[in-house]
Amino acid sequence: MNKTYQIIKKFCTNPNSRFGYLSKIGLLNLMSDEAYIKKEFKLNMGYDLDLSNPRTFNEKLQWLKLHDHQERYTTMVDKFEAKKYVGKIIGEEYIIPTLGIYENVDEINFDELPNRFVIKCTHDSGGIIICKDKRKLNIEVTKSKINKFLKRKFYYVHREWPYKNVKPRIIIEKYMEDKNSQSMKDYKFFCFNGSPEIMYLSEGLENHKTAEMSFFDMDFKMVDCRRKDYRPLHYVPNKPKNFEKMKKFASILSTNIPHVRVDFYEINGKLYFGELTFFTASGYIPFATEEWDKKLGDMIDLKGVR
Repeated sequence: MNKTYQIIKKFCTNPNSRFGYLSKIGLLNLMSDEAYIKKEFKLNMGYDLDLSNPRTFNEKLQWLKLHDHQERYTTMVDKFEAKKYVGKIIGEEYIIPTLGIYENVDEINFDELPNRFVIKCTHDSGGIIICKDKRKLNIEVTKSKINKFLKRKFYYVHREWPYKNVKPRIIIEKYMEDKNSQSMKDYKFFCFNGSPEIMYLSEGLENHKTAEMSFFDMDFKMVDCRRKDYRPLHYVPNKPKNFEKMKKFASILSTNIPHVRVDFYEINGKLYFGELTFFTASGYIPFATEEWDKKLGDMIDLKGVR
């Protein structure tokens, strides 16, 4: 095992790794995207990635990282720009309100913020601060966390091309709370060239250890697709009020895209857009069975990709 492989194994298979340090010394950034992706795929999936004839969902996502580079994807993954992009298509009433957009932490006036809010970085994935009571918020610690998020070059973590040219900024959003549920429910639609085919409902994602997730078809009937890293829902949920509208919007937002995941929330009976994701789990989804990895892979048509 060479040194580069050892570095990747130590740092890249851990989503919370100290990747910022490696970015500074430039060790992994010098690797080509293809070489890097092949190494990471083997470490995560346990078998060699076949880019000449990708067949599974996870394999095809890696192929898309390397070959599907539409300019609009940069806008679609930018946490701020995506809201404007989607709002123009489906309507601003479905967008969670933005409280502020900032270049750096010193621009934020915490005194002017409401008691509850959510902080994210526009160019990152997973870096989030949820404030439920500003009186208990340590502002200096919060600023330190945000600065770490800003410095993170997320593109280099998994070589997801859409993030490569996103401008690092800070976005603060309104804190959304569903009075009918103790935790937020995410409705995530897997779409293929404008056709939503399967979705999953996740609950409690703020705590990975206790989070639950189950997959459904487009009639909102539970299917036997499973992920090893999440427990299935412990109950049978009711079909969301806005399910048909979710499908309609997911279809519109995924038109002419080989694959994208379109996420929504239903909060107090009202529909809200969540985000657009091109590479769920960065294309290293630990399906419980190979059947679904292949099934979803068959839904991705690579022929039209330049």
